[in-house]
Amino acid sequence: MGHAPDTTLGRLYKEHIRLILAKDIDALLDQYTPDALLISSFSADRKPVYFRGRDQLREHFQGILGLKNLEVDIAFWAESENPTTLMVVEAVKVVDNKGDSASMRFADSWVLKDGRIAIHFAGMVQYPDGSLA
Repeated sequence: MGHAPDTTLGRLYKEHIRLILAKDIDALLDQYTPDALLISSFSADRKPVYFRGRDQLREHFQGILGLKNLEVDIAFWAESENPTTLMVVEAVKVVDNKGDSASMRFADSWVLKDGRIAIHFAGMVQYPDGSLA
């Protein structure tokens, strides 16, 4: 497992995680285009949830910003230019505001436009209960 590389996308990703840990919602949202689409599979019924635009992204990130701790180990990293894309598989450990910890695995993909995230696929691969998607 590892960390993001020292590339433009690697630095954007590291800043993304730093902003989550700092609970800086406005700076986090500034990483996205105004009409960005985030598709998440992290839902109680395991159905996709769609968030479009700054207000809906703010709603999505409120839950993530409520975490007390977030540890990320990168298992896979791929990026491309023209179009600028990122695919990353992460092992994630979190502690929620109740003090409960959970381990999960995500497969996130970004499509960027003018240096900002336009599309974000936030895919849960392994849920906190250990089951697979």
